[in-house]
Amino acid sequence: MTVQNHSASPKTPHRTPLHRKILYGLAVGVVAGLGCNLALGGDDLRLVWVIRQITEPVGQLFLRLLLMVVVPLVFSSLVVGVAGIGNLRTLGRVGLKCFAYTFVISAISVAIGLTLANVIKPGKRIAPSTAQALEQRYGGEAAKRIEGTKKPNDDSAFLQVIKTLVPSNPIAAVSAETPNMLHLMFFALVLGVAATLVPEGSSRTFVRLMDSVFSLSTKLIDIIMLAAPYAVACLLFSNLAQFGIDLLAALGWFVVTVLLGLSLHMFGVYSLSVYLLSRLNPIDFFRRIRTVMITAFSTSSSNATLPTALAETERNLGVPRELNTFVLTIGATANQNGTALYEGVTVIFLAQLSGIDLSIGQQIMIAYLAMLGSIGTAGVPSGSIPFIIIVLATIGVNPALIAIILGVDRLLDMCRTTLNVTGDITAATYIARSEGHQLIPRSPNG
Repeated sequence: MTVQNHSASPKTPHRTPLHRKILYGLAVGVVAGLGCNLALGGDDLRLVWVIRQITEPVGQLFLRLLLMVVVPLVFSSLVVGVAGIGNLRTLGRVGLKCFAYTFVISAISVAIGLTLANVIKPGKRIAPSTAQALEQRYGGEAAKRIEGTKKPNDDSAFLQVIKTLVPSNPIAAVSAETPNMLHLMFFALVLGVAATLVPEGSSRTFVRLMDSVFSLSTKLIDIIMLAAPYAVACLLFSNLAQFGIDLLAALGWFVVTVLLGLSLHMFGVYSLSVYLLSRLNPIDFFRRIRTVMITAFSTSSSNATLPTALAETERNLGVPRELNTFVLTIGATANQNGTALYEGVTVIFLAQLSGIDLSIGQQIMIAYLAMLGSIGTAGVPSGSIPFIIIVLATIGVNPALIAIILGVDRLLDMCRTTLNVTGDITAATYIARSEGHQLIPRSPNG
């Protein structure tokens, strides 16, 4: 007689990953929305009632919860990121090189993204009737904001730039329903720099406080994102039930634009950087860090990939540990080129969907926000979504349009995180080479 062992520990129940749940929500929202649009038409009174009374409020709750976390998240992340470069006083030129490289590469990534968005115009590739309906629903907020700014201004151009960037009252900058992100970021950067200039004992408590605020904000986003599958379903249903399949076509062009931009930056800009600045064979370079790239792609998290990046960069590329630790640790927060590119393309795309033509000045502001926002973006999956929402609100685009890209955000997040982490490693190899360290020699066949 066989005796069954009932004392064996039960198997841990399988949990569906969040990104898969979001894809399920995407599928439900698309199928239900398109089905209702085809069966009833976008102006059916019953459908309008469901949207206004059920799906739209659920989606707005999700968006407002994300907006709630933006100010503490961006502010604390920027302060901690800049203050963490307190080593800049001891490392001197190494810290300056790291910042200069990050700034230039981030500027190039944003320029690539904005150029592609303006050339391909993914948000314009919809039927005129759908574009008109979207503009009527989502363009009114921008029209009011633009109209409100049309007042005589006798300030010089330089004074206008100063007033745009530097807050006279940082508390007022965040007290409005739509915070002034330029003022908030400038104040955070100034505080972070100040924290590097005072004795460590004086700034330690403040930096720890900001680090705690950042950790709490990140955890809040994790909690809020648990509702993302249901919010995505409701928000996509609301949009597709009214505007039909044209929105899906525009979304496909958006994905193509982002992936093209990321590819150009990865295999164009990074290859040139590695070849010209680090004096390494680009093919050999990518081969040696393939484990890091796979880890970044699978986890969608710069922070989660950091241990692997530290080990592989030292072992396979010969970057000294002290430089490696400094550059990669800072880069996990501050050097997020893929995120900067993605944020720029997303804002332009959604503005185009709303029928809003952004001026050169507004696009320069978006580029500035995207570069700083990539520093203030959490190195975790979907960390850029709250920041994109606040930038949309800043330029007058209805944040509810973010629902259109939420379903594909996970895939694009995996791709842009791979770019972010690779960019950190290119920075580490450049700085090591410029400091006179011998890196792994070129492959004999390279």
